[in-house]
Amino acid sequence: MSNFNYPNFPITRLRRLRKNFALRDMFRETHLTKNDFIYPLFVAEGENFKREIGSMPNIFQLSIDNILRECEELLSLGIYAVLLFGIPDFKDETGSSGYISHGIVQKATKAIKESFPEMLVVTDVCLCEYTSHGHCGVIENEYVQNDATLALLAKQALSHAESGADIVAPSDMMDGRIGAIRKILDENGFHETPIMAYSAKFASAFYGPFREAAESAPKFGDRKSYQMDFANGNEAIREIVLDIQEGADIVMVKPALAYLDIIRRAKENFDLPIAAYNVSGEYSMVKAAAEKGWIDGERVMMESLTAMKRAGTDVIITYFAKEAAKLL
Repeated sequence: MSNFNYPNFPITRLRRLRKNFALRDMFRETHLTKNDFIYPLFVAEGENFKREIGSMPNIFQLSIDNILRECEELLSLGIYAVLLFGIPDFKDETGSSGYISHGIVQKATKAIKESFPEMLVVTDVCLCEYTSHGHCGVIENEYVQNDATLALLAKQALSHAESGADIVAPSDMMDGRIGAIRKILDENGFHETPIMAYSAKFASAFYGPFREAAESAPKFGDRKSYQMDFANGNEAIREIVLDIQEGADIVMVKPALAYLDIIRRAKENFDLPIAAYNVSGEYSMVKAAAEKGWIDGERVMMESLTAMKRAGTDVIITYFAKEAAKLL
């Protein structure tokens, strides 16, 4: 808007365009669509396995056969993208089950692409689900070693690409990992595999339910030495700049609702797709309050997702995807 020199009331009455549904719908500024959603899935070893996450109603750990059934349902709802997190059958100090060729995410990716080639498979690149200590990298003296972790993350990303992943999404927050991943992908012929970088990932209390779902809680300490301080906005922009310089194709802000200001700043400053992760705690709070009858869960869900889009998000990773798709 170039100026705000509107005539005063009663000549100007903004309520005129809110009078009925048709007017409100016609002049709505922000539109949420099914194409905006990526649905997270937790894939576990075994067969016919389905375990609900206690703190996340209607969200499950699923074996690959059930993952395929889930993908069939998602496609029928018009959702064409999933984000895979792995629940391995063994863990060790370096998270080797995360980057072996027959790892759980690698197997699930192959199965999905074989059965549903139209499904966009995004894979989480991180070690916390696979390490015995629950941290996102190599540990020395109870401290995550940044540079020693980069080679393992790059190896994991390559194994995902070789399995058919459409997008790899590093979530570890190690410095330099986007460059390391871009380099190994390019060297092995995966020049066209995009990287969705968890660029501004904050050390947040909103991740609690996810850690139950992914079985990834750290066994000691916390992740504040590598995930961002939630008080810092300028640092988030610096993180995004560095990831773009290293080759990120999409940048992400995580969590979403408490960080709409960061999403808006990213959208205003960077000319590439912005993703937001509507995280587990945000999902579970709405579910819990709705179960108590304190809020209208569906309305709060749609209002929250629309707020993320209004702030500047191009794609939303959300556990609400299926419910929201049914309402759109």
